[in-house]
Amino acid sequence: MNEIIFLVEEAAEGGYIARALGHSIFTEAESMEELRDQIRDAVKCHFDDGLAPKIIRLHFVREEVIAA
Repeated sequence: MNEIIFLVEEAAEGGYIARALGHSIFTEAESMEELRDQIRDAVKCHFDDGLAPKIIRLHFVREEVIAA
């Protein structure tokens, strides 16, 4: 596997949540810098040595509601 993709969203109570597409990996953090560290750590824990993807891609999702 070359890369893994995470969906990143702002949490309702503040901070950020991230979940991997196609894998059971979920993490959260208060800041983007902390989230990046948490994601790297979660990927290392999820995969056996030598099998972790080389690239972690973060896809940011932002929902916005406006009046019609």
